[in-house]
Amino acid sequence: MAKPKVLLTGASGLIGRLTIAGLRDKYEFSALNRRPVEGIPCLEADVCDGEAIKPAFPGMDMVLHLAAYTGPDNWEDTMAITVMGTLNVYQCAQEAGVRRVVFMSSGSTMCGYELDDDKPYGKLACGEYDKVTAPWPMITYRDLPRPDSRYAVGKLFGEACGRWFADHYGMSVLCIRLGAVLDTDQPQLFRHFPGYLSQADAVQIIDKCLSAPSSLKYGLFDAISENKYRWRDTMPAKEILDWKPTGSSDRFDPNKLR
Repeated sequence: MAKPKVLLTGASGLIGRLTIAGLRDKYEFSALNRRPVEGIPCLEADVCDGEAIKPAFPGMDMVLHLAAYTGPDNWEDTMAITVMGTLNVYQCAQEAGVRRVVFMSSGSTMCGYELDDDKPYGKLACGEYDKVTAPWPMITYRDLPRPDSRYAVGKLFGEACGRWFADHYGMSVLCIRLGAVLDTDQPQLFRHFPGYLSQADAVQIIDKCLSAPSSLKYGLFDAISENKYRWRDTMPAKEILDWKPTGSSDRFDPNKLR
């Protein structure tokens, strides 16, 4: 049986590299990237240019959309790349008959809850564990978004835009609110301990979204490893996608950061 054909945008980033390395035996990858990606076919183009990126989409079964602006937080680049670039990807995918887009969102879409003094989330992010009593309420995908940055606002656009394309064109759109995936594969800041996502768990949830039944038309999934101080709910990914995270920030000592 032929492997499903998957187009990766932003394939040269950490998540793209992990995905290609971990899943290339299961999927036939190609890239849409501003620079060449070693080992797979690549169209060198910018997602900001809707016409230039069109040739990457015909014949693809799915798109894993990773490209986003990650530089100094500002509106101009966020709107051009994370917002309009994402719209261009959805439009090109729909026009080419792509059946599924997996959109890489971010846990930062909900991290504004850390601003509430009467809630434990900010204290957990600061490593003030002695000021928090377990259990604390889990934030779910049903709670109102609370973006902590312009970047997160752009990611919320991608989630809502995906919902629109799913409703109006029948395209499956699955959104992953990614936790903290790090090049060292271990927490580097206190705030990483609640939201840490191991590299293996990240690759697994991407695989679960790419291989999910075609009947799943829209989904919003928080992806965080099995961390003691986690405060976002990961049950939808476990129940709907059969995601089984095995990583945990509990294996690392936060006292080493003090």
